Amino acid sequence: MRPRKPTPDPPRAWQRMLSGRRLDLLDPSPLDIEIEDIAHGLARVARWNGQTRGHYPFSVAQHSILVVRIVELTAREIGPRGRFAALLHDAPEYVIGDMISPFKAVIGGDYKTVEHRLLAAIHRRFELPATLPASATAAIKAADRVAAFHEATRLAGFAQAEAQKFFGRPGISADGLELDPWPTDEAEARFLAVFETLRAAAHRESGDPAAPGG
Repeated sequence: MRPRKPTPDPPRAWQRMLSGRRLDLLDPSPLDIEIEDIAHGLARVARWNGQTRGHYPFSVAQHSILVVRIVELTAREIGPRGRFAALLHDAPEYVIGDMISPFKAVIGGDYKTVEHRLLAAIHRRFELPATLPASATAAIKAADRVAAFHEATRLAGFAQAEAQKFFGRPGISADGLELDPWPTDEAEARFLAVFETLRAAAHRESGDPAAPGG
């Protein structure tokens, strides 16, 4: 009787970052996550598959800052930690990209599993709870829909009625919201600046007057 061959280990899904980190997408470690990699990646990931008006793509980095601004206007009660989480709500897309919702539905649960693991690791890296309070989650999702509505109608060619069907009524106008797409380097720099500001505020809220470095 032939000896049974050992079962091979499952293939690993590694992503190498410019920082030199190697991130395991299936079992991400917070130790392999750097904000510089996140900012660099999100500034180069286009919303709406790049099907937007303007000289530059509308990046996920700019979208993330837009969601923070909308949270500030509509849900200040969730506090600095909630706003910090809002900035990072799409952070997994720095390695898995921004897939349009219909395609996510086709892929199904596997995509969501990877996305949730990455977001939990990112939260641990920056000292946020892996699972946010329900009020913060709801506020961020609502702000995300408002951002999507205005992006859709201002940049992606949607009619108002069509956008309302997908995202609901926005509740606030686009006045004062920055919807002109930024150059890549500007989006990256502004994301990092907002990150530092919100992270410091989140640590002050939690009783730590000094935000940790790194």
